[in-house]
Amino acid sequence: MRTLVALLVLALATPALADDAGTYDVTYEDAGTTCTDKPVTLTKGKLTIAIKKGALNVSFDPAYALVGTPSKDGSINAKTAKLIGTSVGGLSARYSVVGRVDKGVLQLALTAMYVRQDTNQPYCAQTWNVTGTRK
Repeated sequence: MRTLVALLVLALATPALADDAGTYDVTYEDAGTTCTDKPVTLTKGKLTIAIKKGALNVSFDPAYALVGTPSKDGSINAKTAKLIGTSVGGLSARYSVVGRVDKGVLQLALTAMYVRQDTNQPYCAQTWNVTGTRK
């Protein structure tokens, strides 16, 4: 009985975002940085939103998949589970996105928090506004 109730709650809690799952053509606009030299430059790419086994998965090129909890209002809040190595020597990053998707239009803020690998201390952060439409 509990399993049935849990499945029903999950089914009712995710329809808005489930309708907007899919692949989006996106553009990245620099929104700010605390880094003296930008570790990463993003311009255009593809972003995929999927809901699998009750988890929200957001993946984009060239970074890794971010995981969150699906919401019923179309809002997105997801992050990487652990630090990810970067192409910049000596730095790892933790990525997160917040925003929303509504009727095939995506608006997110993507943040990369860079951490020095030698000291495991925060180094700097970079943020992009991500906008796009579903393919």
